[in-house]
Amino acid sequence: MNYRHAYHAGNFADCFKHALLVDLLDWLARKPAGFFVLDTHAGAGRYDLNAPEAQRTDEAARGIRRLIARPSPVLDRYLGLVARLGLYPGSPALIRAVLRENDRMACCELHPADSSALRGQFRHDRSVAVHERSGWEALGALIPPKENRGLVFIDPPFESRDEFFTLAGGLCQGHGRFGHGIFAAWYPIKQMATVRGFHATLAQCGIRDIVAVELYVRATTDPGRLNGCGLLAINPPYQFEARARAIATAVLEGVGDGEPGAGISVIRLADE
Repeated sequence: MNYRHAYHAGNFADCFKHALLVDLLDWLARKPAGFFVLDTHAGAGRYDLNAPEAQRTDEAARGIRRLIARPSPVLDRYLGLVARLGLYPGSPALIRAVLRENDRMACCELHPADSSALRGQFRHDRSVAVHERSGWEALGALIPPKENRGLVFIDPPFESRDEFFTLAGGLCQGHGRFGHGIFAAWYPIKQMATVRGFHATLAQCGIRDIVAVELYVRATTDPGRLNGCGLLAINPPYQFEARARAIATAVLEGVGDGEPGAGISVIRLADE
């Protein structure tokens, strides 16, 4: 309840996960049939990068502002949406920009102020439902969708020490209810032992077809810093691994400082 994404909006982790999210959404939109998106930790939806909260940390300076200053053709789609949507778009705004008339989304946000902001943005939008509730609870209540196609985007704040355990449990529960859906879950990388333990826990659930895309802005040796981040995809679409590698590389080239240990990896954790 204490986490407010306004302090971190537009940082390198945002750019990484949102560029990959847009790629997954565009793949779903290639087919005419409608689809559903569940955003379990939606935040406020849009952020003013000149507001005091964002200026206090200025994390966007090493994130979206660098990507705009060093544009890559690989990121044209994502950066184009950022430019078109105005105030820096969080995941709800990006998702809504891709939805068509026969698609819909549900946004879950537990923080009252952020949930209120979301309701204000989507008050007259019949394609969007906003829920002031736990995203973990929503995994047991809002899927499977009637459309039978869709994406579950999980972007927890990682405030608690057991968040990786909670994320693994949420993915196992969600996949059990919507086994053919696409799941995309973001996670921080501070030290690799914790991340690999998370991957091992998922393997015990018996989920198939899992890919982890990771970006490191420096060596993962200081557990007190955000050294990188990852996006775990379950049931990723055709050729996602190649596209994800290109996207992650473009983001790193745009935001990186060439620190030792910087790089990207695309790891297949479970075969189809």
